[in-house]
Amino acid sequence: MAPATDRARWQWLAAGRALRRLVLVVVFVALLLDNMLLTVVVPIVPTFLYTTEYEATNSSAAPAPPALKVPPFSSVFSYFDNTTVTVPGSTITPELVTGTESSRPPQPPASSPPPPSGCPEGEEFLANENVRVGLLFASKALVQLVVNPSVGLLTNRIGYHTPMFVGFIIMFLSTLMFAFSGSYTLLFIARALQGIGSSFSSVAGMGMLASVYTDDIERGNAMGIALGGLALGLLIGAPFGSVMYEFVGKSSPFLVLAFLALLDGVLQLCILQPSKISPESTKGTPVFTLLRDPYILVAAGALCFSNMGVAMLEPTLPIWMMQTMCSPKWQLGMAFLPASVSYLVGTNLFGILGTKMGRWLCSLVGMAVVGVSLLCVPLARDIYGLIGPNGGLGFAIGMVDSSMMPIMGYLVDLRHTSAYGNVYAIADVAFCMGFAIGPSTGGAIVRAVGFPWLMIVIGVINIAYAPLCWYLRNPPAKEEKIAILSQECPMQTKSYTAQKNLRDFPLTDDSDVEAENAE
Repeated sequence: MAPATDRARWQWLAAGRALRRLVLVVVFVALLLDNMLLTVVVPIVPTFLYTTEYEATNSSAAPAPPALKVPPFSSVFSYFDNTTVTVPGSTITPELVTGTESSRPPQPPASSPPPPSGCPEGEEFLANENVRVGLLFASKALVQLVVNPSVGLLTNRIGYHTPMFVGFIIMFLSTLMFAFSGSYTLLFIARALQGIGSSFSSVAGMGMLASVYTDDIERGNAMGIALGGLALGLLIGAPFGSVMYEFVGKSSPFLVLAFLALLDGVLQLCILQPSKISPESTKGTPVFTLLRDPYILVAAGALCFSNMGVAMLEPTLPIWMMQTMCSPKWQLGMAFLPASVSYLVGTNLFGILGTKMGRWLCSLVGMAVVGVSLLCVPLARDIYGLIGPNGGLGFAIGMVDSSMMPIMGYLVDLRHTSAYGNVYAIADVAFCMGFAIGPSTGGAIVRAVGFPWLMIVIGVINIAYAPLCWYLRNPPAKEEKIAILSQECPMQTKSYTAQKNLRDFPLTDDSDVEAENAE
């Protein structure tokens, strides 16, 4: 009876591995956890550094004048009868010694309570903290920027399964390090380590989806759902971090994320078989060849500049709220809630509508709305004034992301070889450039010219870049490119066929044997 039960269990697991939807679930969960960790630190790090560094340094400032020590028996001259009286005692104040006790007015207490507004002190410290927090947040993207090309080449050689699992292990270690780090240096290292894990997870995950969903419409829908996991992570991360930090403690949100990461690792072990090596059957187009494609560069630029706006907000908006709105800790994360909710709606909505409206048009409109929303952020006077600008910002970035990620795979199928590791490494590099340049330069710009001018600069850049998305309206195929170079009439076609016979699903045990028999 037991062998039959075990056989049925393994047959169920093998049948489950043959479902494309399970791969979509794995990628969804991986992106969810990655972006929860990305944003959970946003409200925690500024206030944690302020508490541990500024308040700890200034807590012992200006002590009250000490009492004067006197011998056990002291001589005090009495002006009443011009005699000297010996009295027992251990301490007297300077006023008693000089006889000026009655002539001095009552002194205020040495430490006065904080002002009713609750605004943090230390304007100079907060100004410098903009730069430090920006560099800490940018460290993840900088490391990810360096690692991404290597991960793209690795996926072409060994497949997507093993890099996905390596990404989980590194993310788990980074989460534990965040939980128990008590200094700026350790937090910086943990953030950089997260960049390595995120590079493995995102490049391998999006490449896996592109290889499984070969139809352009299905691919767009699947990537819209996967980006919904990214959006849900952004949605939950900042509010979850601020509430847990305020009422439970700094380590609590990271320990919860570490537990969820363990569950994700078990899910990957059951579905992806990370010990299995499944290299691409077709040699992928080199990264440098893809980088010379102007259409891929336009798509990557749209991803970079649209996400650079929210990347600049992450380190600077909480500090600006502390200075101008005197916001408590829990509001620093809640300010990003409208952007996260609208991003979740935008990615799921335009993953489907993008194929009907035209993905180029969705991206063009989305970048324009990103620019206008950023221009409106400095007009807010309280947290409720941020709802409209942040909501529009998240919805517009969802339009751009859910349109550009399928376009990257479509351009590779149309103009290059249908191997997706390198092109999604470029897409992730575009994300990372936005999240590296944004926080690292945003803090310095705020310190130099102020937060409102920072929003004006990045908003105008997005509005100016938006018309370039028009060039993605009808990109030429590889045959059309040859015809143009030969001065022949190009074919006007909007459809394409894959350049190789792709397997329905690359994760089953018999898929490699079937592919060899087909050859």
